[in-house]
Amino acid sequence: MESSETAGSKGGVLPLLIGCGVLVFLLVTGEALLQDSDIFWQIETGRWILAHGAVPTADLFSFTKAGAPWLSSSWLAQVIFALAMQAGWAGPVIVTALAAAAAFALFAAYLERHASALLTTALTLLALALTVPHLLARPHVLALPLLVAWFIGLIDAADRKAAPRWPLLIVIALWANIHGGFGLGLVLIGPTALEALRQAAPAQRLLLASRWAAFGVAALVACCVTPYGWNTLIAASKILSLGEVLTTVAEWSPPDFGRFGPFEASILALFGVALWRGLTLPWPRLLLVLGLLHMALGHIRSIETFALLVPMVLARPWAEQLAPRSVAPPDARSEFALPGWAVATAVVTVIAATIAVAPRLNYRFVATQIPEQALAAAQQHGAKRILNAYEFGGYLISRHVPVFIDGRAELYGEAMVMDMFRAAAGHDAGALDRLVDNYNVDATLLPAHQPIVGLMDRRPGWRRLHADDIAVVHVRADS
Repeated sequence: MESSETAGSKGGVLPLLIGCGVLVFLLVTGEALLQDSDIFWQIETGRWILAHGAVPTADLFSFTKAGAPWLSSSWLAQVIFALAMQAGWAGPVIVTALAAAAAFALFAAYLERHASALLTTALTLLALALTVPHLLARPHVLALPLLVAWFIGLIDAADRKAAPRWPLLIVIALWANIHGGFGLGLVLIGPTALEALRQAAPAQRLLLASRWAAFGVAALVACCVTPYGWNTLIAASKILSLGEVLTTVAEWSPPDFGRFGPFEASILALFGVALWRGLTLPWPRLLLVLGLLHMALGHIRSIETFALLVPMVLARPWAEQLAPRSVAPPDARSEFALPGWAVATAVVTVIAATIAVAPRLNYRFVATQIPEQALAAAQQHGAKRILNAYEFGGYLISRHVPVFIDGRAELYGEAMVMDMFRAAAGHDAGALDRLVDNYNVDATLLPAHQPIVGLMDRRPGWRRLHADDIAVVHVRADS
């Protein structure tokens, strides 16, 4: 590794190559991005926004919460996906792949300032391995390059012993329109501000603290530059009030260490290298690393944040401890450096070429979340109020069928979502009774493999109407 004094700009060649590599990998494995039916309602929301020239303020898609207050904290991403869908499933795949490639290119560009090309590439591959399971055609991936760019802006300011530059506010304003995870960006201001104050001379700290405070207030205001204004903050925080749901939904559950995997390997490597080489961290950066690790241990969804941010937190201080300061002059640049216009031209060319090959790309959505035949049977029977499984909600919305439940857990609330999960597990017939009776359900559409199907088979007054490898439909026996 190289110290911050010896690390200069490397010209963008390696980050460009890494970005292209990630892009090609995700395009080749594109169907892996189409494994979550939430993308269906994301696209339908985007289409509604385009058709009405407004953002939704109430539920549009369910019969259980019809008209209930609901704000779409990812409205801009949904519009992007809706426009991309005009090219078929290749559109959302390409948009997602480009966003992920941009995030890893920015990540590599920052690491390359302080590390060799080999180490930068290795760390990027490790971060990619940790992130791949959660790379899906959904708004959070479109926000990844904004997360990386935002943190680079903050940590660079801390290393300059200065406040962040005001144009950085554009990044978090865009993030607030793309995905509700922008709250993390606000949280990151605190520890990076402490790192800036730690590095600054004592006489400068009061003035610097006031400038960071002003930037923090401005960032909070920038997050409200959305069609919802201040309500954006409320909408983004609702997911945190779901209680038990956050330990039940797969992406919000803690990681499983029952089998050795990349996440455990990365944690062990982190501590192993630090102990082996006697590396230390300034206390604000240590707090930041521990906070990111705490998040990743609490929720699988936070692992990609850990993977992308922790190496950037460690890069400068560990480089200074591992490498002598006399390796190269401070303004050293790679002999392969490219001018800015050449990098920009290359990026535009890659994007244009990717879009050009879209008609040749043919992706299919995962079949297990598309109960096409089962839905047709229920509709032919005349069912109007269908109790659908959580994972089928997105598909039903795409078919303009009012749903019982879908992936918008913050809309349905903890009690209803947990009743659905308990009933699906086949352990709580009372939960199933509440769902069927309280909402006057006249049919159910459930995955063929779930225990809840057995509960419905034994339920008095109900009978099977249809069954296939994907879904089973039950209707009232007297219908």
